[in-house]
Amino acid sequence: MMATKNTIILAAGKGTRMKSKLYKVLHRLCGKTMVDHVLTQVQKANMNNIVTVVGFGADAVRENLGNRTKYVVQEKQLGTGHAVLQAEKLLGDLDGMTMVVSGDTPLFTTKTFENLFTYHQNKKAKATILTSKAPDPTGYGRIVRNDLGIVEKIVEQKDATTEEQAIDEINTGVYVFDNRSLFEALHKINNHNAQGEYYLTDVIEVLKQEGETIAAYKMDDFNESMGVNDRIALADATRIMQERINRQHMADGISMIDPQRTYIDAGVKIGSDTIIEPGVQLKGNTVIGNDCYIGANSEIRNSVIHDHVTVTSSLIEESEMLDHSDIGPNSHLRPHALIGKHVHLGNFVEVKKASIGEGTKVGHLTYVGNAKLGKNINVGCGVIFVNYDGAHKHETTVGDDSFIGSNSNLIAPLDIQDHSFIAAGSTINRPVNQYDMAIARSRQTNKPGYFKKLPYQKD
Repeated sequence: MMATKNTIILAAGKGTRMKSKLYKVLHRLCGKTMVDHVLTQVQKANMNNIVTVVGFGADAVRENLGNRTKYVVQEKQLGTGHAVLQAEKLLGDLDGMTMVVSGDTPLFTTKTFENLFTYHQNKKAKATILTSKAPDPTGYGRIVRNDLGIVEKIVEQKDATTEEQAIDEINTGVYVFDNRSLFEALHKINNHNAQGEYYLTDVIEVLKQEGETIAAYKMDDFNESMGVNDRIALADATRIMQERINRQHMADGISMIDPQRTYIDAGVKIGSDTIIEPGVQLKGNTVIGNDCYIGANSEIRNSVIHDHVTVTSSLIEESEMLDHSDIGPNSHLRPHALIGKHVHLGNFVEVKKASIGEGTKVGHLTYVGNAKLGKNINVGCGVIFVNYDGAHKHETTVGDDSFIGSNSNLIAPLDIQDHSFIAAGSTINRPVNQYDMAIARSRQTNKPGYFKKLPYQKD
């Protein structure tokens, strides 16, 4: 049988210290849940099998991760050793190596996982512990080594002596085991400890007593091993990941004026020579092209921004802006807005479920909803596409090279053909034909001398 490479992700705990209705591993940082971050990095390390142990919130975890992993359920939370044992029916008969990692450690990288597997293989160990040197080891399990540097045991904080508590090499909670040895040893451990739980760390003790080789790979970056148990740690982890994401983008050729005030989700793609000002938030599956300028305090969610686009202090959601278009300040693309090439959207423009053709200008204070606008149209200030009759939404189409005068109301359903003109201040509810000018307002009447009759006129 071929040797396999497997991972078990522990995601069964509730996480009471989060003080949340949400299960611990489903708290988000940089756009993804903690357990999704872990799974993403594990997947990149090319596993034969990935098994996630779920318990509390099992359905929600399954919904979040989908079919990227297999699942087993830990019905009762009886400790980490008991959790791993739940994967026996899926992995127990396999030759090879199995990594165990916690779902609340979102900062681990693929590189660290791969280094750990390599080290384990090179040492021909039955178990390898991933360790790190902690600035403050309180709360972590300590790595106890003998005079030769060989790992003697791992001792939990609650069970550690004063001397052991002084050790700063800590257990990160990640291990690689010989797969068969892991499951055999799990059947030999007990719960005679301060917590009354079956610790995975006791497997190390069992293997040690059987004379097997136990290795420990010490990684450089302690921050990677950060476990998130409360909201404070979540904020710390978010800051570290944010910095990591931003550094990578800058290395790839984008400019950030103030990286500490720039918030980019994992998975966002940005082209070269794009400039990002402070306070920008790029979220979800957003893709930004080359040579764009994303102005201060803009927020872009799940949108596609093509090349040479300027966004000035605006909010864009689930929309698309094509080459050389621009928007803002203080404008809003709501879902399903498609903005064509060289389109200008100025101040306080809102677009929803509408397409705007190449070269069209929508200067300011305008709402475009449920509409299809052609090319080279001028839309004046304060124009409203009136799309809702109180029960249903209706469509408006505007043809190429038209002119929509300021303060017009276009009442859908409506068809305005190309090369037509809407006079300022009109309320239009009937079709406008090609080359027509539509005017729909009462005729101006001047009353001579009327000012003197007004109540606020002083003698």
